Amino acid sequence: MGFYLLSLSQFLSSILFLFHFQTTISSSNYSSPSHSCAHDQSLSLLQFKASFSINSSASGYCQHPKTESWKEGTDCCLWDGVTCEMKTGVVTGLNLACSLLYGTLHSNSTLFSLRHLRELDLSDNDFISSHISPQFGQLSNLTHLRLNFSGFAGQVPSEISLLSKLVSLDLSANYYPSLEPISFDKLVQNLTQLRELRLSSVDMSLVAPDSLMNLSSSLSSLILNSCGLQGQLPSSMGKFKHLQYLNLGENSFSGPIPYDFEQLTELVSLILSGNENDYLSLEPTSFDKLVQNLTQLRELQLSFVDMSLVVPDSLMNLSSSLSSLKLYFCGLQGKLPSSMRKFKHLQYLNLGENSFSGPIPYDFEQLTELVSLILPGNENDYLSLEPTSFDKLVQNLTQLRELQLSFVDMSLVVPDSLMNLSSSLSSLTLYFCGLQGKLPSSMRKFKHLQYLNLGENSFSGPIPYDFEQLTELVLLVLSGNQNDYLSLEPTSFDKLVQNLTQLREFQLSFVDMSLVVPDSLMNLSSSLSSLTLYSCRLQGKFPSSMTKFKHLHYLNLKYNNLTGSIPYEFEQLNELVSIDLSSNSYLSVEPNSFDKIVQNLTKLRELRLGYVNMDLVIPNSLANLSSSLSTLGLWGCGLQGMFPGNIFLLPNLQVLDLTYNDRLTGSFPSSNASNGLWLLGLSRTRISVDLGNDFFTNLKLLGVLVLRDSNIVRSNLTLIGHLSQLIRLDLASNKLGGQIPSSLKALALASSRKLTGEIPSSICNLKFLQVLDLSNNSFSGFVPQCLGNFSNSLSFLDLGMNNLQGTIVSTFSKGNNLVYLNLNGNELEGKIPSSIINCANLKILDLGNNKIEDTFPYFLETLPELHVLVLRSNNLHGLVNGPTTNDSFPKLRIFDISSNNLGGPFPTEYFYSLEALMTYDQNTVYMESNYSTSTYSMRVTWKGFETEFEKIPRALGILDFSNNNFTGEIPKSIGKLNGLRQLNLSHNSLRGQIPLSLGMLINLESLDLSSNLLTGRIPQQLASITFLAVLNLSHNQLEGAIPSGKQFNTFNASSFEGNLGLCGFPMPNCNSSEAPALQPSNFHDGDDSTFFGDGFGWKAVATGYGCGFVFGVTVGYVVFRTRKPAWLLRLVEDKWNLKARRTKKNARRNGVRKN
Repeated sequence: MGFYLLSLSQFLSSILFLFHFQTTISSSNYSSPSHSCAHDQSLSLLQFKASFSINSSASGYCQHPKTESWKEGTDCCLWDGVTCEMKTGVVTGLNLACSLLYGTLHSNSTLFSLRHLRELDLSDNDFISSHISPQFGQLSNLTHLRLNFSGFAGQVPSEISLLSKLVSLDLSANYYPSLEPISFDKLVQNLTQLRELRLSSVDMSLVAPDSLMNLSSSLSSLILNSCGLQGQLPSSMGKFKHLQYLNLGENSFSGPIPYDFEQLTELVSLILSGNENDYLSLEPTSFDKLVQNLTQLRELQLSFVDMSLVVPDSLMNLSSSLSSLKLYFCGLQGKLPSSMRKFKHLQYLNLGENSFSGPIPYDFEQLTELVSLILPGNENDYLSLEPTSFDKLVQNLTQLRELQLSFVDMSLVVPDSLMNLSSSLSSLTLYFCGLQGKLPSSMRKFKHLQYLNLGENSFSGPIPYDFEQLTELVLLVLSGNQNDYLSLEPTSFDKLVQNLTQLREFQLSFVDMSLVVPDSLMNLSSSLSSLTLYSCRLQGKFPSSMTKFKHLHYLNLKYNNLTGSIPYEFEQLNELVSIDLSSNSYLSVEPNSFDKIVQNLTKLRELRLGYVNMDLVIPNSLANLSSSLSTLGLWGCGLQGMFPGNIFLLPNLQVLDLTYNDRLTGSFPSSNASNGLWLLGLSRTRISVDLGNDFFTNLKLLGVLVLRDSNIVRSNLTLIGHLSQLIRLDLASNKLGGQIPSSLKALALASSRKLTGEIPSSICNLKFLQVLDLSNNSFSGFVPQCLGNFSNSLSFLDLGMNNLQGTIVSTFSKGNNLVYLNLNGNELEGKIPSSIINCANLKILDLGNNKIEDTFPYFLETLPELHVLVLRSNNLHGLVNGPTTNDSFPKLRIFDISSNNLGGPFPTEYFYSLEALMTYDQNTVYMESNYSTSTYSMRVTWKGFETEFEKIPRALGILDFSNNNFTGEIPKSIGKLNGLRQLNLSHNSLRGQIPLSLGMLINLESLDLSSNLLTGRIPQQLASITFLAVLNLSHNQLEGAIPSGKQFNTFNASSFEGNLGLCGFPMPNCNSSEAPALQPSNFHDGDDSTFFGDGFGWKAVATGYGCGFVFGVTVGYVVFRTRKPAWLLRLVEDKWNLKARRTKKNARRNGVRKN
């Protein structure tokens, strides 16, 4: 049977009631020997006992099999749980709570012959969906009836209303029995002595809330949570002046909480928490009166009640005796109250999922009786916790058992300080808190920890061994992120899974498990219900014996390198609700195996097998999928043949993604599609799509439609205008016409080719638009200026490869959410607007191939998230002087300003600031959009050819300053940028020698220094760059022998032509007198002597000193006569400052050696 969680008030009152009842029984049993039990009473009890078995799982909260003491021939008044009337020996009380009774309670049960019963407690047993018998109405002397937590179902009989002496009635937490309005009306009319009414989880959805007003005004406890009540709260609750416990939570009430709740002055517990769909609201005035008058309040729960207008500091007016305060998801905003210390008796505090910001106040440390503290924020509003505050918090809250601080900024807190938390902690959730560094190494102190969630932080390094000692763990979440990887060694993993035998949920996403053998997953607890190892670098064959996980509900192994076939035994995991094995490119599923999976997994709601090889699976076998299925993702699986149309008719289907199966055919059914379908993806399939089909008319809830490069039969875009819920549309690479629907949040019509004319400014009426992709069309005219500020929701804007004219959008509003901006390949003129700096989230900016007339836009340096900057092929002009801020372009990895008219000395200082290019990112993942409709792309020159990257690898590093007028030398500091994969400085006027430090760029794939004025020899170090596939040093003034061996053996003469002094393969052979290529040297030493052979002779040195002496005397005389000429002063100071900066950097670099 199922058991339900009690609220604090319900649980405490239940315990008090049981204690009172047991005391009564004990006292009666003690005095009952004056008269023995009546024979008929004893017989009825024994027959009642015989109708049930004892089952250890039938009782959950406590276990006391009282009927085992019931023996024939003994006095029933002495039996456990039985109370008798002293004079007559009749049974007046029966307490069988927690007695492990299992079986059906029939209407002819001898229980109903005990007509003298005044108190009956059958709670916490399992009567396996028995109906509540009308025969209970025959027990007319009952004052207390408890049937809660006992597995009853069906309708509550109206005969219950015959129990007119009832003082307490508890039917809560059963299998949702229903109570009809007529039965409820009879109940409240006849039970006039009722003081306690508990009907939690009784279906009362047809009962009008105002009918509660007919209940007795003497009521002290009313518990109606999770009853399906709906509408507005009763407006005359003030009549229940003696009410102490009121729980109307988890219903569907809406509207304001009435003023007269303030009159319930005896309330000890008030629970009005709602749900995510239906909101009550509480005005500031109502709240103020409520907290002022309810002075005896100990428990207040208003979760999901809209309190957005209530000032957080007004919480300070609540009673200082409060022991439980839960205001979860109430829309509270601003800073946390700063005087929480007044609530010294507070044990449970939940203020999660509000919009609090700022630091958590110091005085939270004074809430020393706290058992549970829940302050999770959300992704938009961050609380913060300073190290000092955290230290005091954990030192003083010694009784803490539960701590949840998800989305609280703890980036300055040292992870080892977690060790100061109470060793009695049972639940710790610090999800997405910005914690960084190594995991604490002494977690074994938390021996009672059951729930541990440290996911989505920036931990790195190995998971410590002593995690294996957390043997009571039920949930373990250590998922990382794409940038910081934890690791788990095979030995640690083996010990972990062997010892954590109670584990039910295990999440290690983005933890490096590349050395762990997949078959070792079989050592995990067989009780596991959820296993998530997303992007863990697992490699090898898929585990062959998953059958032991019979209780597994959720399995996610996507983005690994698993190989082989999904085993047949998978079919035996018949509790599975969700499977995601996508993006294991070498994993396959055999037809027989797939057939058994879809036939046996009848509870399956989500199936994602994207990029799993299914080319042998017959699409028609999908017809056997469970009717419970809500998500089917089979993108890129190699499916071929006719797709079964009845899949579209699955009643619960919400997501269907079949994209990238280019041999999949079929058509939509004519009508009667699943009304719940929210996402439909058929890109690059051959399934016939008729936008005018009745099928689309029935898709009332369709929000995302992705038909990029698909087989659209009827192409009038107007035909989908009736899809009023559509927020994302991708019809790119089709031939379409018609008008754009006005309800969209995402629009992708890229590569449609047929779309011409101007982009209408009315597109800015789509206020909730998040994605706008109109690239690769033939649009002309001007860019609508409203695109920069019409919607803060817009994050993806791609108008590239059209014929747009005029200027770039001039105003980008503050607070916008733009991440991707691509205007490449148009005829845009004017300047780059400085308001782009308002795009604080911008990652990719591509303005290449236009006619922009401007100087270098230094203001772009301040964009904190910019990864890609493409300004190529415009009319940019003037000098590029280097960075203007201390932290310029902190995340930039692709920097393309080629084919402009920029000039002046080469901007050397930028190579000291491009921090993202100083490390090589080994991840093979791509920069991903949040929307399946569009991907990040860019157009650059790659290895000598203009290339469009449809996806941008995160590890890609490009510097392209080619086709400009830069002068000076290539700086040695360029060797720091070891994340570079392409360097193009061709077609400038660069002089000097090729720096040896280029040999440090070991990840370089393409190097182009052609058409400059470079001299000297080619460094031998370049031959050691293993990945160098393209090299162009042509048309310079290089000389000497070309390095030999390794990559240089693969280059032809075109890489070196136009250098008359070069010799050796593949150029003409060198004479024996030719010097060899430059040998390796340590460029960090700053010693350039190797550039000059064996150094200078004495004649050259003497000549230099002589010339320098004459020049110095002349300059000195000019300075003396003119008293610091400004032109000379600037020249000398600039050179001096530059030298000073270099000297300081060299000192820092060589400081260790100087010691």
